Amino acid sequence: MTTRFTLNGQPTTVDVDPTTPILWVLRDTLELTGTKFGCGAAQCGACTVHLNGQPIRSCVTPVAAAAGAKITTIEAVAADKVGKAVQDAWVKHDVAQCGYCQSGQVMSATALLQKTKTPSVAQIDAAMAGNICRCGTYARVRAAILDASASIV
Repeated sequence: MTTRFTLNGQPTTVDVDPTTPILWVLRDTLELTGTKFGCGAAQCGACTVHLNGQPIRSCVTPVAAAAGAKITTIEAVAADKVGKAVQDAWVKHDVAQCGYCQSGQVMSATALLQKTKTPSVAQIDAAMAGNICRCGTYARVRAAILDASASIV
């Protein structure tokens, strides 16, 4: 079945089973491999992308849910000033260790700062609770988000 959506600002059409998770459409059909497979059960956040500006777990969201919608992935998040600020803060605070979860972390942090310009630590922790980091860089994630917030106000 044909599904049309806007991907990273570009009109996109895919011909796949409408129940195929967005993650696999991105990675296997469209060859955008920045979005990672972690758990396949929407528990780790590695597959986070934005669907109409909202962070979603692409491993469990069928592509049919994206029909007529806008998807933003890690490949294009820096085109937005908030996304760019988050990525710059990630580098400044040396957040990544193994890096596997980082695209999902950046996408969740960007979605938070697009809605809440100056979040509290509690708001950051709540927004990032669905993103698991095996390396335990949570303190650096929090510091990077606070720094990015200060740079976009």
